[in-house]
Amino acid sequence: MKTRRLTLALLLASLAAPLAAGDNPVVVELYTSQGCSSCPPADAMMHELAARDDVIGLALHVDYWDYIGWKDQFADPAHTKRQQGYARSGGRTMIYTPQMIVAGQEDVVGARSGELMALIDTHLAAPDSAVVTATRSGEALSISVEPYESATRGEYVVQLVRYTPMKHASIKRGELAGHELDYANVVESWDQVGQWDGVAPAELTTALEGDLPAVVLVQVAGHGPIVAAARVQ
Repeated sequence: MKTRRLTLALLLASLAAPLAAGDNPVVVELYTSQGCSSCPPADAMMHELAARDDVIGLALHVDYWDYIGWKDQFADPAHTKRQQGYARSGGRTMIYTPQMIVAGQEDVVGARSGELMALIDTHLAAPDSAVVTATRSGEALSISVEPYESATRGEYVVQLVRYTPMKHASIKRGELAGHELDYANVVESWDQVGQWDGVAPAELTTALEGDLPAVVLVQVAGHGPIVAAARVQ
């Protein structure tokens, strides 16, 4: 009887304890524009990132190059605001394209493949502080956030991102006039769907309409580190 009680106590304790480290994919955000002549090499790199299971690559087209002769068909002012938010949180005074933000933390200028891959590998090897799962049922999405042992209390935002895996652009004017370009993982929407305190398991439900692929991200509020990410199943 004592052995059974001890076994049950250990089981309950293990269920109540924080989870151990997991294996989150690394989120890479590319800020790009069809009006930027130096962007195609970085856009090509996004195709490679989009093919990886251990990376979530997202292309956010910005609108601040539209004035030079070509309006980016995929641009959204919200993408520019998000990039500006990263600049403020990182103590930078400028935004630019192409820029890659890795895990909401480091930024890579242009298409520096070696630097980018090294940062991705570093984040893949680092212990996680949380795990998020997202399961779709019809037009409803169930999201579960669980802390790991290294989790810390704080203010986190749970975000739902929708994207189109491939979009084509025939650019008629501007610096890339005459180019026919394919863009991978073009972000269509980026919405906050909940909050998390960093320590207690959380369950959320939100609407998910349409057929576009989706990912869920858990990020420190104020454009901080992305601590967990998952593709919607």
